[in-house]
Amino acid sequence: QVQVVESGGGLVQAGGSLRLSCATSLTIVSINDMGWYRQGPGKQRELVATITSGGITNYADSVKGRFGISRDNAKKTMYLQMNSLKPEDTAVYYCKVVAFWGQGTQVTVSS
Repeated sequence: QVQVVESGGGLVQAGGSLRLSCATSLTIVSINDMGWYRQGPGKQRELVATITSGGITNYADSVKGRFGISRDNAKKTMYLQMNSLKPEDTAVYYCKVVAFWGQGTQVTVSS
């Protein structure tokens, strides 16, 4: 059974930082379809950032310059470094590896 597990969420004040991790049982070295998504209260799930096997990244406009996505193929883990957090970043953050989703991790940013 494929495992995709997020961790690192929590409560942080506006302007603070968090680092999310996504560990998977899949061998990811050649996987292009990896990314982070989020779903805020009363909102639809939206893309936050993606990363290809070659390290090409893509970000939602709302997080550009504040968030950084990365991956460690040897550890089968993807990361999301979140800086300068805003209350509107409050959401459940999900990791997606090809067609597999994690259970989500809550990020709450207080003003």
